[in-house]
Amino acid sequence: MSFSAGQFALLGLMAFALTGLLTWPVRLLAIRIGAMDKPNLERKTQKEPVPYLGGASIAIAVTALSYAGVIASDFTTTNFPLASYVLIPALAMGLMGLIDDLRGLPALPRLFFQTAIAIAVSLVLINTNTVGVAFDDSVINRGLTIFWIVGICNSINFFDNLDGGAAGTVAVVTLGIFYIAYNQGQESVSALAITTAGATLGFLIWNKRPAKIYMGDAGALFLGVVISVLTIRVNPGIDPSWKSLALMPILLAVPILDTTVAVTSRVYRRLSPLTGGKDHLSHRLVRKGFTQKTTAIALWAGSALFALLAIGIYNSLTSLGTSLIYLAAAIWAIALIYFLRIPSED
Repeated sequence: MSFSAGQFALLGLMAFALTGLLTWPVRLLAIRIGAMDKPNLERKTQKEPVPYLGGASIAIAVTALSYAGVIASDFTTTNFPLASYVLIPALAMGLMGLIDDLRGLPALPRLFFQTAIAIAVSLVLINTNTVGVAFDDSVINRGLTIFWIVGICNSINFFDNLDGGAAGTVAVVTLGIFYIAYNQGQESVSALAITTAGATLGFLIWNKRPAKIYMGDAGALFLGVVISVLTIRVNPGIDPSWKSLALMPILLAVPILDTTVAVTSRVYRRLSPLTGGKDHLSHRLVRKGFTQKTTAIALWAGSALFALLAIGIYNSLTSLGTSLIYLAAAIWAIALIYFLRIPSED
């Protein structure tokens, strides 16, 4: 690939427009086939049924524009596989999510499938030497890659529990990835990151409060693979390498915080971590008096704060970068304690 800054911006705008346009017919199809998220569980926050196949519009736009960009710029035996290493497993995971949306799947088969996809992706990334920051031990690389992919997929899926919350946060995260990858000259990572950011912002038009459509498990799992693989592939080029590694969990600090709070709360109450509940960050903020709209804005702002910290670390060539890592860790730990002190249920 060989994109200028203006071409990257155009790619993001095209993803924004295409997703916004595709979501309308996808919503009509979901209503026609009865793919509706009904407020039939206590943890549901909406009052009326909402269609939930919006992830299809995100996946179609990201996939189509990514491959179109590869073909238009530099269709080679190198760049086409680089896009496929992300998109094919993301589509496979999204397809599983779509089946779960339409028919429902038990938690364990979902986890087994996610792990299988993660193992396949880890083997490809390590064997093709496309891991941005790698350890010398291949076993450690495989283990961490598998854990990261499965963990982030479930984290994004868990986080999708509030109108606009996940879509806006993913947009912020991928813009942060784009900034780092673009400055490092990693054009394939940059292109997919800006496309994903544009697509999620286009979807946000329909998904913001009150949501007219949800992304569903199909969209959340698709995005989970895309984000996890992009963060594995991006190389910030900071020495020592642990600083480069620290940027990725900092960029995803808010979804990781949400998962940590929910899982810790459920384990403490002797519930399965895979059980749904009103114990996420969004639910706790609402119980503190936030409206759903201001809760979404607060989550976006939190993600933006951590993204700015990550960019600050990336741009700092002195000990300031280390201090910012410690600051990000301290903010995250304080937020963890704060949210765990809020009652997990009404």
